[in-house]
Amino acid sequence: MKRVHVDNYAPKYYSGKWSWDSEKDCLHFQAHNDLENARERFIMTNGYRFLRTMDQEEELIFRQEYVRPKSNNSDTVVLRDIRDLVLYLMPREFLKYKFIEFMHQPVVHSVLHALVIYFEYYLRMVEFVLIRRDELHGQVQSAQTNDMKRTYSVYLSQYRMLIARNYCEVIKGKGSMSKYYHMKEVSNISATIHDKCFHEQFLAVAIQIVWICMHRRAYYFIEMEMNRLFRSEHFVSAHPEYLSFTEAERSLLYGRNSKNLNYRVQISPLVQELENVTPEDLPILWIGRRKYRGNDIRIAQIEMEYVVPGSQLTLIDVCHGILGHPKKLYNTLLSIDWTAVRFSNFTEQYDPYHIIRHANLEIPKIGVLEMRKMCETYGHFYQVNHIYELFTHQQICKWVKRDINIQFFRSGGLLTNVVSRCENELSSTSCEQEIDQIISHYFAIMSKIRKGDSEEKQRYSAVSIFKASRRREASL
Repeated sequence: MKRVHVDNYAPKYYSGKWSWDSEKDCLHFQAHNDLENARERFIMTNGYRFLRTMDQEEELIFRQEYVRPKSNNSDTVVLRDIRDLVLYLMPREFLKYKFIEFMHQPVVHSVLHALVIYFEYYLRMVEFVLIRRDELHGQVQSAQTNDMKRTYSVYLSQYRMLIARNYCEVIKGKGSMSKYYHMKEVSNISATIHDKCFHEQFLAVAIQIVWICMHRRAYYFIEMEMNRLFRSEHFVSAHPEYLSFTEAERSLLYGRNSKNLNYRVQISPLVQELENVTPEDLPILWIGRRKYRGNDIRIAQIEMEYVVPGSQLTLIDVCHGILGHPKKLYNTLLSIDWTAVRFSNFTEQYDPYHIIRHANLEIPKIGVLEMRKMCETYGHFYQVNHIYELFTHQQICKWVKRDINIQFFRSGGLLTNVVSRCENELSSTSCEQEIDQIISHYFAIMSKIRKGDSEEKQRYSAVSIFKASRRREASL
């Protein structure tokens, strides 16, 4: 059987559109030859132009220079993959060293992670509200229905608390965030214009990251809610695509702590969530810092969703957009490839990634909010530490020089695939590393990838020694 070589650097995404050819009576693919004038080329986010698509040359540059390198979870989609794609598609004025470094900070990663969790359930709530709007038509609601809606609203407020807690670490300007604080240490003069531009750019990138993570659906709902969370409703611009909610729907979606005041004293809805925290919700502020010890099932559920990495969400049967999905089901732009999905043979019974199954809201039990007030919380024993992939100065500079690198490859730089790169290395007479260094580097990489296997072998050897000693004692 002939072995077919698969080039990992071949373009997967073809920019263009399909149209019906009436003369040939078939579908015809029309490529975007002039993407600068194509209508589908850009998308406006808070006044900034982000790329919506890319040509094949841009795709090859992105996959060769900016795609996340191979690691122990490189075959699944994680938050870093979405962030790198947005950094590649964002406008040129965003390419500042300070902003790129800010987006790679672990604190900012925590904010983005909490935003993805929140919008996963917020979009379900919006869908629920719109369906109920069509179903009611003036019908009288029962007390059980109002109790269920109140429970949904409290659950959504709890996810907002996670965002607010992480976002407050950014705006306090402590620790690693001190260099991004708007007040100068000596003069105490606020860099208002610079801080406003920095905040606008962060919001635009966050909208793009959440939108791509949510399968690129409900863009205007995400943009409207993101601006409301970080700005308040006074500063959300009017847009014809934005949906207006009734007072009852706003109370359900925005929660019990949302208050509209005069714009001079108005604070953001995120900070409002932290002003009146109920005693039963106080353990939420320690999620991800301390291991929760108590009998509140709701707190344990939020902790599990927050602590479990995005690449392992299938182990707990939770869906957070495209996080944890296999990369083979998506193209370079992280749009789902339905051809690959069909060949994966997913069904209603076997669908670990929630692609076929529709994400829904679980109906809460009656009186669950009153039951939570009687739950107990015990003293903590363990601290929770997150592991983040460290970034280097060279990686930041590479992103800052993004347009320079793209221009270099377009003007004659070599875009190589795996075969041509190996041929060039074999034909090269220069030897940069000794054989011992190459072997040691290989074993270092393999030990990192197979860390779980080595731990399993150590446990197996320990069990074998224990069993052998027991057999020796029995024979004596």
